[in-house]
Amino acid sequence: MLIRFVMKQYVIDGLRLEDYKKLKAYLDEHLESSVLGGLYWLELDETILTDIQKSHSNCHPHVFALMLEETYLSCELLVRIKKNIKCDCMAYATKKQRDWLIDQAEAILEVLDIRV
Repeated sequence: MLIRFVMKQYVIDGLRLEDYKKLKAYLDEHLESSVLGGLYWLELDETILTDIQKSHSNCHPHVFALMLEETYLSCELLVRIKKNIKCDCMAYATKKQRDWLIDQAEAILEVLDIRV
């Protein structure tokens, strides 16, 4: 029996080793990293939080998880919180939040002059 958990994500693949190194250095400098290697937290802009996310001030900040591997950057489309495992304010990204995340990822690639 195969059990598989699928997560919605935006993936940028086809990274070269030099792209990976530039991305890792950038993410190490600009984002908070998790204790798990290659996992970074990108805080959402508070102006795009949903009403429930805004009302849960004890859960702030709301974040996206970014996983960097040598050949790809995976941006999870789940809005998470770092303080608890589960809360009603955690949810898949709205269209506005998803677009914001993609724009952030693309802007990082542009700053680093990475073309995939």
